[in-house]
Amino acid sequence: MSPSRRSPTRGKRAFAATWWGQAWVTALEDSSLDSGRLSRGRTYARQGMVGEVTISPGAVTAPVQGSRPRPYRTSVRVPTLTDRQWDTLLGAIVARAGHAAALLDGEMPQDLVDDARSAGVPLLPRPTELDPDCSCPDWGYPCKHAAALCYAIAASIDADPFVLFGLRGRTKEKVFEELRHRRGRTAGEPAPQTAPAGLPAASAYARWAADRPELPEPPALTPTRAPVLPPAPPPASGLTATGLQRLAADTAARAARLLAGDTASLELTQHQDALRLAASHNDPEWFHGIRTSTGVRPAELSRLTRAWRHGGAAGVTAAEEPFTPEPATMAAARTAVARALRDMDDDTAGQRLRAWRNRLTLEGAGLQLRLGPDARWTLSGGRAPPPTRTRPRPSLRLGKGSAPVDS
Repeated sequence: MSPSRRSPTRGKRAFAATWWGQAWVTALEDSSLDSGRLSRGRTYARQGMVGEVTISPGAVTAPVQGSRPRPYRTSVRVPTLTDRQWDTLLGAIVARAGHAAALLDGEMPQDLVDDARSAGVPLLPRPTELDPDCSCPDWGYPCKHAAALCYAIAASIDADPFVLFGLRGRTKEKVFEELRHRRGRTAGEPAPQTAPAGLPAASAYARWAADRPELPEPPALTPTRAPVLPPAPPPASGLTATGLQRLAADTAARAARLLAGDTASLELTQHQDALRLAASHNDPEWFHGIRTSTGVRPAELSRLTRAWRHGGAAGVTAAEEPFTPEPATMAAARTAVARALRDMDDDTAGQRLRAWRNRLTLEGAGLQLRLGPDARWTLSGGRAPPPTRTRPRPSLRLGKGSAPVDS
């Protein structure tokens, strides 16, 4: 006879009344040297701090509420049985007719566990087999959250001993399916026919390659009509045949870059993509179509298009969104540019250099350097002064990570 299933509400025995449930609790408590954490775990389990429990082969997991608002991810792992160990355990169950009946009634026969243990099959976990884990910062082994999960699962093991079978790797349905198969073999049913061994894959493929038939000739094509090119876009659409061809070519080029792993175009905004398209062709009609579609003023679109050609999306950001960098960075850049200007023999040598936020402007020359958020400099502005110098201009590098800009 099995002991009563009525559990006390206090103390260590509050979570297991059957001998196999108590064996689970004993394995937990024998695996820990910290009675304080075990006591806290029992309190957490009584207070309902353990969330929904999930039982899977080799592990039981559940969220456990602690002192923080968000529950901790807690689990206790148990080694699963090998196929050979399962074969031994199932053989022990079939050997005595009462074992399967007791299991169906929700009882765990103690002599079954003893016989399996003697054959090297630990159905009930040993203290060294419990492996607790928790996302909390507690270094205890187990911590109070993992201990709470172990105490909470003891009641499930009490009610259904097949929880132990599931933890060891096989569900109740799978166990009884194999038991029925074994009983049929014992009663004299014919053994199932085994599938033929077949051929190794390499040999089968070599045989097919040697004997494969010739492919038939493809049928002759007899077109019924000449191919028709797509019609031109409607006049009111604002699109032209040339524009559609360019958009198709651009789409194909972007697809090729995506296949190669370049995903930069996916991060562009609609505004930035329009500037990219505007910079792709030096065609007034193309430029006018993009200006009409975006509503950007011609001068502004022209300025931002040049910024894209010089620095891409970062160049556009530098042109549109001025920011205030570190004063030391701008002071060093201004000194470098002023020194370069003094060495020039053309009209730029006498121009005044003005600094504002991230911009260095050469007044009167229509030229401006802008420091972008990527720590690179971009050149913008109007037409450069005529090249009346008598010696080559030096190349400027205005700081770490900056793009070399011809001064």
